[in-house]
This record gives sequence, C-alpha cells and structure tokens, in this order.
Amino acid sequence: MTIVNRPATGMILAAGLGKRMRPLSAITPKPLIPVAGQAMIDRALSALALAKVSRTVINVHYLADLVEVHVRKHAHMDIVISDEREELLETGGGITKALPMIGEAPFYVLNSDSFWMEGAVSNLDILANHWIPDDMDALLLLSPTVQAVGYQGRGDFLMDPFGRLRRRKAHEVSPFVYSGAAIMHPRLFDGASATCHSLNVQFDKAIAEDRLYGVIMDGTWMHVGTPSAIPLAERAIAESAPIGRLP
Repeated sequence: MTIVNRPATGMILAAGLGKRMRPLSAITPKPLIPVAGQAMIDRALSALALAKVSRTVINVHYLADLVEVHVRKHAHMDIVISDEREELLETGGGITKALPMIGEAPFYVLNSDSFWMEGAVSNLDILANHWIPDDMDALLLLSPTVQAVGYQGRGDFLMDPFGRLRRRKAHEVSPFVYSGAAIMHPRLFDGASATCHSLNVQFDKAIAEDRLYGVIMDGTWMHVGTPSAIPLAERAIAESAPIGRLP
C-alpha cells in the first residue's frame, strides 16, 4: 500500500539531561542506555528506518560527543546533528533551532526515551495514513493509559470524534497519553524563537486553532524515564516475544 503523505525526514529529541535516570545517566547519556540489550535511540532510528525515512536530525547537549559517535554508526541513514552543546533549548526550542536542517515539509518527531512494540501495522505508518496536511499542524501518536508500560500519570489529552485534541482539566483523567511520536508541520513553529521552551507552547497554540490532532497507536507503548522503568519494559518485551514486534 502506497502512503501518500509519508514524511521523508525525522527528528529525534536526544538533548535532555536525563536527571530522572540517575545514577545510570551519570556517565551514559539517557538515549544510549540499553533496554533489553539495545540503546533506546537505536529503537527510534529503527522505527524511522522502517518508515522509510532517509534523513534524521538529532539534537545533542548532555554528553553530546558520545551520542554523536553512537548514531554515526547508522550508515544506512543520513544523520544530521543539531548542536545544543552551548545551551539546552528543551523540546520546543530544540526543534525550532533544527528547522533549517529539517526543511519545509512535514516531518516525524520521536522522543529518545520511549518506544513501543508494534501491532499489526507500523505506528509511524498509522501516523502517515492519518496525516491531513491542510487541516493539521501536528498529529500525535497516543497510547491508551491503561496499556502503557512504565507510565503512572493521569493522561495528557482528550480527543473528540474527529481526532482533535484538548488538554485534560485538573480534575479530569484522560484515557490517552502522548507517546512521544508525531508528525509535525514546520508552520507549527511560526513565530517561535530558538530559545529554551517546551513543545507544549506549540501544542497549546495548535489546540487554540483546532489544529492539534491525535491517533491511537496499535501496540504497547513503553515510557522509560527512570531506572525502575527499565525492568518493567524488559519484562513486557520478554513476555510478548515472539508476538510483539519492536521497531
């Protein structure tokens, strides 16, 4: 099946300090910490390769040299480094800084500390199949909170019948959590500056304009934000084999 709106470029957010992953992150950058024998950033790169992405921008800050050397081993993909060594820009500022390297077309965005076991269809293909560039500034891949491994929050978004998202209110519990994977259009960052700010600034802008959408993933999402989450993810991977398919 041909996917018309499949992005050709991806970005992986890999510049965080990994404070919640200490002490493991004291000498190893969080994206390089292994889960079930594979560095988390390698899982993100594998997912992009499966989606036929040929070029990936990766931002770096903490222990940047180690991350840069590691990702250069992926010779099958054009790797471009967005250097944040001098100043950590967070998610929103990091993408804004990288936009000249990304280009003017929609692109995948992946966090480097979460991944999933695929279902029947690749989740990045699910995103591409549901992406409507005229209507959307961002399309987020959502996991049902009840199925998420290593996540204990109250969810992020509520979704209307058309897929438009709004944030949960303080008293609400949302059935969906953002999985850290999305398709975004560069216009989402119109007016933004490459200064330290969260991607939530762009999300709130898109919500106000009815241009933030979501789609539910197929498979099991794993959030690996702390050392205690690693054995949970590894257990889920072991129990799913050979049924579950990792990117």
